[in-house]
Amino acid sequence: MNEQNKLEILRHSTAHVLAAAVLEMFPEAKFGTGPALENGFYYDFDLPRTLIPEDLEILENKMAKIIQANHPFEKAEISATDAKNDFAKLGQDYKLELISELATSGEKITVYKSGQFVDLCSGPHLDSTGEIRADAMKLTKISGAYWRANEKNKQMQRIYGVVFETKNELKEYLHIIEEAEKRDHRKLGKELDLFCFSDLVGPGLPLYTPKGTIIKDELQKHIEGVCRKYGFQKVSTPSLAKEELFEISGHAKKFGDELFHVTSEKKHNLVLKPVQCPHQTQIYASRTRSYKDLPIRYMESDKQYRAEKTGEVSGLSRVYAITVEDGHSFCRVDQVKDEIKNMVNIIQDFYTALGLWENHWVSLSVRDYEHPEKYIGETEDWDKCETMLQEISDEMNLKAKKCEGEAALYGPKLDFIFKDVAGREIQIPTVQIDFATPKRFGLEYTDENGEKVSPVMVHRAILGSYERFFTLIIEHFAGAFPTWLSPVQVMIIPVSEEKFGAYAQDVKNKLLAAGVRAEVDATAESLGKRIRNADKQKIPYMLVVGEKEMESQTVAVRPRGTKDQTVTNVDEFIEKIVAEIQDKK
Repeated sequence: MNEQNKLEILRHSTAHVLAAAVLEMFPEAKFGTGPALENGFYYDFDLPRTLIPEDLEILENKMAKIIQANHPFEKAEISATDAKNDFAKLGQDYKLELISELATSGEKITVYKSGQFVDLCSGPHLDSTGEIRADAMKLTKISGAYWRANEKNKQMQRIYGVVFETKNELKEYLHIIEEAEKRDHRKLGKELDLFCFSDLVGPGLPLYTPKGTIIKDELQKHIEGVCRKYGFQKVSTPSLAKEELFEISGHAKKFGDELFHVTSEKKHNLVLKPVQCPHQTQIYASRTRSYKDLPIRYMESDKQYRAEKTGEVSGLSRVYAITVEDGHSFCRVDQVKDEIKNMVNIIQDFYTALGLWENHWVSLSVRDYEHPEKYIGETEDWDKCETMLQEISDEMNLKAKKCEGEAALYGPKLDFIFKDVAGREIQIPTVQIDFATPKRFGLEYTDENGEKVSPVMVHRAILGSYERFFTLIIEHFAGAFPTWLSPVQVMIIPVSEEKFGAYAQDVKNKLLAAGVRAEVDATAESLGKRIRNADKQKIPYMLVVGEKEMESQTVAVRPRGTKDQTVTNVDEFIEKIVAEIQDKK
């Protein structure tokens, strides 16, 4: 048994101990399911009252006693009739629903007993509860969850917990979580005035403030500059389209009730675009194309809209309006591998510059071979695409892991997955091969023999959605962005506004003229308070100016994160910071 399987068994066994503790506390409790998760577990309950945070400590103590009792986990295979009778006597309605489904599908029904607690479960489990370390386990939070994730069902109470093999591992994990809470993008976004939400605008529809917009614009300018070097040209497409466009592409069926429909009294019947690629196919289709024209590369950063479930919308991580940095290359089959390699190089360069590349892995996301009906396109094309991506992974030493069922609607892809400060995985960049979409739209080019041929479409996203990318970099940098990305790059603080305010404004004007984002803090607060305020705003450089600085045409430079000050000539400082911004260090 490998280490991962051992940990999953530990987590799942601990979920059973939690359920047993809940049953002690609430004899009338009804049980949902309790799977293992990365680092931990959860269990869903239908309880006679709403849980409060103080209940978690009570349940932890009960769990510790169950662990100390060292109850064996005893497995038994029983008939569907016996299972129904047993769980009906216990009043476990949710388990009866699961038993009926297992019986209908002909699957074996197994139960596990530990002490007086019996649960429907396929296992496996530890030999006994005593193998769990009570000092390496903690219940972390309570939330609501619909039974079987269906909002039409009853809402249950979900208890989350974590468990490790040692006390030190738990301690380390809790420290990471504490640090992650400090870096939470929702908290820092508000403190740094980067984005906000409005009840009048609606949930899931973020509003970027001037400071947040600066970061977004800087990212867009940077990625577009990089992509132009690889031949990408910027295009712009509308947010609306006929639903027929997405019916042809297959996205209408894929997204289904996630489509936003827009109607008017003038009998307009349109949808907000959930993706940009179908629009871009129509730019390609607007002219006759030759093999000599290919590859043709388009890029676009624009809003997409998806009607996520209300309960799943959260901060910038899950929104209705998604600003996506998107690109598509229309090319010949013999150009596909070079196109993808170029896109991988863009991804690597971009994320290396931000210090994120080291902490990632690559998924070779292929189709679900048992359910080909979920995809569009021909089997032969899928085989060819998957082979190409495997060859690229080998040639570029990407060490991509093959993940079945993770492909896009129209083709396989390389997904780049990063870890945030809490260790959670976030998939952002992606490169996808698509033989199907050009054929569905009848896209063609004339080859060297004068024949009409369908191009291949290669989809790529470097930033992915700006919203999801924002969550990653806000939390990665804890709001202390590199100088080139910081909304305010320099804060000038005159010791006295009355005496040195005019000089501070002169320094600011010189910085602005050099393209540096600078402000003057001339508020009536004390010097110390203004310095602390600049620190809280995580501004890369503070320039303190007083009588000595004004007389010598210098500034006292205080870099972010230090109390040291270095007096330097204004022009020298400007030369240094401009170079830093241009180099994107």
